[in-house]
Formats: sequence, C-alpha cells, structure tokens
Amino acid sequence: MRAFETPGRPVSVASQGMVATSNPQAALAGLDVLRAGGNAVDAAVAAAAMLAVVEPTQTGIGGDCFALLKQRGLPPVALNGAGWAPRALTAERLRAEGLQQIAADNVHAVTVPGALRAWERLVADHGRLAFGDLLRPAIAAAEQGYRVTERLARDWALSAAKVSASAQASAIFMPGGLPPQLGDLRSNLPLAAALRAIADQGADVFYQGWIAEDIVASLQRAGSAMVLDDLADYQPEYVEPLSTTYRGYRLWECPPSGQGIVALQMAAMLDRLNLSAWGPLSAERFHLQAEVARVAYAQRDAQLCDPRFHRCDAEDWLSPQRVAQWLAQIDLDRRQHGLQPTPAPEHKDTVYISVVDADGMAVSLINSLFDDFGSGRVSDQSGVLLHNRGCGFSLEAGHPNQLAGRKRPMHTIIPALLTQGGEAVMAFGVTGGHFQPAGQLQVLSNIVDYGMSIQQAIDHPRLLARGDQFEMERTVPEALWAGLRAKGHLPVAAAHPLGTCHAIWIDQARGVLLGGSDGRRDGLALGY
Repeated sequence: MRAFETPGRPVSVASQGMVATSNPQAALAGLDVLRAGGNAVDAAVAAAAMLAVVEPTQTGIGGDCFALLKQRGLPPVALNGAGWAPRALTAERLRAEGLQQIAADNVHAVTVPGALRAWERLVADHGRLAFGDLLRPAIAAAEQGYRVTERLARDWALSAAKVSASAQASAIFMPGGLPPQLGDLRSNLPLAAALRAIADQGADVFYQGWIAEDIVASLQRAGSAMVLDDLADYQPEYVEPLSTTYRGYRLWECPPSGQGIVALQMAAMLDRLNLSAWGPLSAERFHLQAEVARVAYAQRDAQLCDPRFHRCDAEDWLSPQRVAQWLAQIDLDRRQHGLQPTPAPEHKDTVYISVVDADGMAVSLINSLFDDFGSGRVSDQSGVLLHNRGCGFSLEAGHPNQLAGRKRPMHTIIPALLTQGGEAVMAFGVTGGHFQPAGQLQVLSNIVDYGMSIQQAIDHPRLLARGDQFEMERTVPEALWAGLRAKGHLPVAAAHPLGTCHAIWIDQARGVLLGGSDGRRDGLALGY
C-alpha cells in the first residue's frame, strides 16, 4: 500500500469494465462504449480513434498498430497491423542515392499505414458494435475541438519547427505560427471529414478511395515510390502470439516483425535470476536489468526482421540453451563490453490502450506514428498525418531488416498480456520506442518480484540500457548512480521521461479490476 502522505496516484478500482490510456477524453470514449454495451475490442478502437485526434504528436490513422486480445477460456489472439514499404522501393535504390539510413524527414520513410484496416478487422471479427459508430466521438472532437493537455502541450512545442516545415501541417497544427498552450482548443476539420467518410464507407475509402488517392498524390509530389496498389493490397495479419514463463505467470507478445520477442528474451533471462534478493532501488537490481537488456537489444539489432522475408527463429531465441548462453555473458558485478547496437533513429511517440470488459475479455492495443508528428507530412485534402515507420529499416546490404518492397520494418511497438492458469491477469504496455521491452520487464518485475501495486509499479523510477547508452530518470536516488558507476556503468539523466505505461490487473478470484496509468503523460484508468 502506498504512503498516502506522499504525492502519487491511487489505483483505480472497478468490476464491470475499465479503460487505461494516455488521455482522459480517450479513456472516457472507451468507457462510454463499454457502458453502452460494447465489448473490450469496441472500446479499444473507440479510444484509439479518439487518440488519433487528441494526441496528434503520438498517433493517428496514418500510423500502425498491434493488438493482443484474450477471452475467457480461449487462447490469446494477436493481430499485426504494421504496414509495408512500397513495392517499387529498394535498399539498392536508396544506397545509390547516397543514403546510409532513412532519415525521419525523408519521404521514403512513409510506409503504408496499417492501423485503420487493423481496427476494422478487430471489430468485424471480435467486436459487437458497428465500426463506424465507434469513430463518431473522434469525429466530434476533430470537428468541435478538444482541449490540449499538459504533456501534449510540451511535446507539441518541442515539435513546432517540424510541423511548421510544410504548409499543410502548419495550417492544421500551427495556426498563427505558435504551438498551443495548456487548455487551448484545437480541431482538425480535414481529418474530421476523412473520419466521417471512413465511418460511413468503411476503411476501403482510406485504402482504395479518395483518401488513398490524396495520400498517394501528396507523397508522389515529394518523390515517393508509393502507388495506389500499395495501399489497396494491404491487409493486417493474424499471427501466432509468442510466450514465455516468468515466476509462475506467462508473458505473451506479438511475434516479429515487432520486438515483443525481445521482451520475452529479457523475461526468460530474468526468470533465472533472483532479483528480489536485492532491493527495488538497488545498484544490483538495476545492473542486472541493464545487462539483460543490453544482451537482448544486441540480438535484436542483428536479427529482428519481417519473417516473410528472412528467417527469424523465435523458438531458438527462447530455447533454454540460448537463454543459458546469453546469461553466461553477464557478470553479476561488472558491466560487459562489446554490445554495440546497430545505429537507429530514436522513436518515442506512441499511444497504448488497455481495456477489460464485464465478460473478462482483455485487450492490449498499441498505435503509433513512429516519430513525433510522424513524418510531419499531411495529405493535402484529407488531413491524414503520415507516419515515418520506414526509419526502422536497415539499408545495410544483406541485413535481415534490409528495406525491400512490400516488407514491414522492424517494429518497436509491442502490446503485452500476462496470464496465469490459462486466464488473463494483466493487459499492459509501455511506450517509448527502444525502451518498450525493457520498460515492460521493469513494470512486470516491480509487481511480481517486489509486490508493488499496479500504480506503484508504473510510477517507479526507470532505466534504459542499450549498447553504451545508459539513461536513468532523475528520480533515481544518488546512491544508486554511484553504485552503478562502481560496476562500470556511465549512466546519464534521460532528457525525457522513459516511456509511459498503462495497465489493468484482473483479480479473477474477486472479480475486481485494478488499473494504473502513467503520470509521465496525461492519462487515466477509468472503470465502473
């Protein structure tokens, strides 16, 4: 139990349904759907659509998504809603143009957005309500306006130069040439019109109709290889979720092309270490979580890719022999050397949604534009802010993650589920690009190894170790910094909060939902 005289958030408590995400208006949109008879899938899509309007720095219908869902008595289901590169685009072409990697502002960073087809598929296959009706609250917010929240105002200001660079983006996001302040009213009328068309005609209007034509024409004028067939042919893919055990629980992730397997690697290694022998804010605990992360990220950077194009052997990665081999690299007292990651752009802008309904269905859904305001490119007529997920490709010849036409890039966004005895006990996720696998394991360890409440686990100070980089939040006590330096680490203060987590714990025995939401953004866990 938390110390009530210390500032902090309470755990949210409910029994009929709950939504946890990074914006109050989105959480309320999801909760309204639950109270109106929709299920967890319906609520998650309604919340995702609202976030596409009210958190434009983080997400949008021009981005990608992944989802995990679990119904009582049934195995988890995973959907890969990541889009692909244009068929005509190749790494050889970009190397010939002198590129060594795809920059965030390069038009070739824009891949096909996968989110909308994924939302529609989830609702058609697992929801109760009409897809179009789930978009109506977001349409109203885009037309009538929404109030800018605190963290959103900060991030918007940091990206002011980016969205001012194009006339279309500037007109929508920087009217008057200034970013909004906390509490300002903002709207997006072109996006409202696009969402209304999608609500009335379905996602086909985005992938085959006038919105597709607008997106392709806008990109081609900037030199993109995207053509209409690249959007029209795209479909999300149901995939077999992966899992591993952790202290008597089972952690579930989507398989590659996402990096969920990296979280499973970390869990498999940490499951063999007795973290609870050390304190939650000890140099020993932080050292081990850092070293496990560094080993897993090095493997990710060398091998992770779209399995349709290159073998990505999840069974081998999670085998007891491989886990033992990785653990043998780790010194319990000293930092190891030689774990350099492949150079990759930072990408920290994502939204995550956790929903549980009265029937016990748990949904874990994550949606992203990759970078802040994505590529910064807005389609001319439809107001669709386009992501730059293509930055996740490698241009290195022969690399498993090398760019190719109709290939999906290595993806950082990963939803997670935790089960015990075959039933869901937690739907959770952590945003923050590279940080996500490490962040998930820190939150999970806080709960399972240290007995923290779901909110305490989210609030706890965080670290990110990858290659020679070692970042920690400023809330980490000074003694811990000194202890890590003594083990050979060179930690620095993170420039921004490390990710954001939202989670719902399902107490199956008591029929109680316990929710937590991260104060590092503006969200809430709301239930009834």
